Amino acid sequence: MAAKRILFLVGDYVEDYEAMVPFQALAMVGHKVESVCPGKQPGAAVRTAIHDFEGDQTYSEKRGHNFAVTADFEQARAADYDALVIPGGRAPEYLRLNLRVVELVREFAAASKPIAAICHGAQILAAAGVLKGRTVSCYPAVSPEVIQCGGVYADIPIDQAHADGNLITAPAWPAHPAWLARLLAVLGTRIEL
Repeated sequence: MAAKRILFLVGDYVEDYEAMVPFQALAMVGHKVESVCPGKQPGAAVRTAIHDFEGDQTYSEKRGHNFAVTADFEQARAADYDALVIPGGRAPEYLRLNLRVVELVREFAAASKPIAAICHGAQILAAAGVLKGRTVSCYPAVSPEVIQCGGVYADIPIDQAHADGNLITAPAWPAHPAWLARLLAVLGTRIEL
């Protein structure tokens, strides 16, 4: 298997587990993984938030770790990468307002490259207009945005993932095993023990 080059799109208050775990797991299996954030240069960091499900009407939030930005957002082009990963958390609600973020997502979609979004990451997909006729999962509170932009909401258990061709989505971090397995399958990654 040839190593793939994977781009992570992050911002302040990206969900800690949804950024850290997949970033490390994809690097562990041999892929070259880079992270970008609008307005931040390589060597900078974004603050993460840890979201948990503690029986309230929504998730709770606690301060997480610092997550390193490793590449230059302004230089990022879909042509230079094999896949795009969009973690959730609160970051997508402001990242989707950045026109270059929207353009970058459209570049990946137009090239039919794998896009893996989890939790609130679907907000960026909706803003980019790439969900029409596509079936995706996301955090349930984001489902109205998916539906309003012509997507079909896959209401699946929180630990499951959904693939619609090159678009791999999941509700939240408990789905990491299923979500990452589907992404690795789309990438053609083989793991031998």
